Amino acid sequence: MSPIDLIRNYTRKINSNVDEIYVRVSNKSADIPLFNNKVSAGFPSPAADHIEVRLSADQYLVKNPTATYFVRVKGDSMINAGIFNGDVLVIDRSIDPSIGQIILAEVDGEFTVKYLGQNQLTPANPNYKSINFDDADTVALIGVVTGSMRKFV
Repeated sequence: MSPIDLIRNYTRKINSNVDEIYVRVSNKSADIPLFNNKVSAGFPSPAADHIEVRLSADQYLVKNPTATYFVRVKGDSMINAGIFNGDVLVIDRSIDPSIGQIILAEVDGEFTVKYLGQNQLTPANPNYKSINFDDADTVALIGVVTGSMRKFV
């Protein structure tokens, strides 16, 4: 079964720390101005001479659109990596996972986001235990987390 088929058939389980999965349905993108001012607080003047480039989230976050999708995080097992409940993660399934990267994995039918270790998946929260590959019936490394998005309002 390919990773995308696995995602299409995904049914959220109660203990999974992936709440929703979004698959790209359009090549349409919105270009938004990226201001060249560094902003510590407040908002820069929207004058045209301050615009460094027009940028879309796709251009910034997605290298391979046909192999990229989003997942919404559920839970706090990755808070020390800056990944919080409700965040939307960018997953690229075309990247070969390497030790130390944050990945999306499927363990015994449940999706989870963790650091990839040597024969284990490691949370970024000391309140959670690592998942050893030897303790699972099935482990599939689905994709690498390449970015995240968070809404504040």
